[in-house]
Amino acid sequence: MNEELASQIGSAARDARTHLGLTQAEVAEKLGIAHMVYSRLERGKMLPSVPTLLRMCAVLHISADDLLGVSGEERGARLARGPRGEAEVPRVRQLLGLARKMDEEKLDALVTVAQVLLR
Repeated sequence: MNEELASQIGSAARDARTHLGLTQAEVAEKLGIAHMVYSRLERGKMLPSVPTLLRMCAVLHISADDLLGVSGEERGARLARGPRGEAEVPRVRQLLGLARKMDEEKLDALVTVAQVLLR
């Protein structure tokens, strides 16, 4: 078990629950799990299953990113990565978007221009 992740989820769940003014027993009932199980989740002693994690998000009115401790910076970095994981600059993303709209003949011409520019 990833103890750091379990602790993060538990802490975020506890903060969200107290913000809503709910008890552990109330949240456990809404989740359809035993109170002791929810208590262990909040204390970071176990990780929730994916379905339970999704229900926690709904019941506690918290995003999965917030529950998992994914910062806005990390979300942005993930979105800016290409299919192989390397970071893409905005102009490259713009070029890819334009290339996707081209027919085969225009795409061939673009590749030729790019090859000439790289010489």
